[in-house]
Amino acid sequence: MLSVLYSQISFTKAYFFENDTKVQDSIFFLGSQSSKRAVAAHEDFIPIYNSSKGDSAFRLLSSIADAPLSTVPGLYWWAVNLAMYLNNQPVLERIKYRELLEVIMHRVISLDPGFYFGGPYRFFGSLYTRIPGIELSQAKTYFDQAITAHPEYLGNKVLMAQYYFQKAGKREEFHNILESIIKADLNKYPEIMADNFFYQEKAKTLLKNEPVLFE
Repeated sequence: MLSVLYSQISFTKAYFFENDTKVQDSIFFLGSQSSKRAVAAHEDFIPIYNSSKGDSAFRLLSSIADAPLSTVPGLYWWAVNLAMYLNNQPVLERIKYRELLEVIMHRVISLDPGFYFGGPYRFFGSLYTRIPGIELSQAKTYFDQAITAHPEYLGNKVLMAQYYFQKAGKREEFHNILESIIKADLNKYPEIMADNFFYQEKAKTLLKNEPVLFE
């Protein structure tokens, strides 16, 4: 569906190419809304929502919890873009949307845990460094799962460095994992060469900013 593709492209544009935080957040938000609309209008989702009970918020959450496999791409990019948008919002906003994000991505895990090269585990690894009151060890567990299942996908390691190692103050691990990414042979996995190239460039930027990130 074009709306989901737009959402995926929005993530790529905002995360890899945009440096202005306000513009970046705007792109992430628009990307999340595009996939949200795609899920809500999906022919397999509409009957589930229409048959659900309760107020609109409860109906949405309960419908997502029963969403079919065909909605996984829309659900995934909805949550990923929304979480990225929330990273720069007040902490109360992140807490407000925590339940929605968890319901969405737990449904993705139950339907297709390997979606987008360990995407759901990569997502929770990132999310749980940004929600207060959650042990950082939970984030590490999710990142470890993503990397173990899909070591070929450099995004799993880049996001672990950016979110977990930085949050945990593990500068040596941060530095070493990013150095290994920069040295990775992109030709080894041609089917994900584009993504890995973008993440390799992101690793270079993070290394360049290392002194500031660990002040």
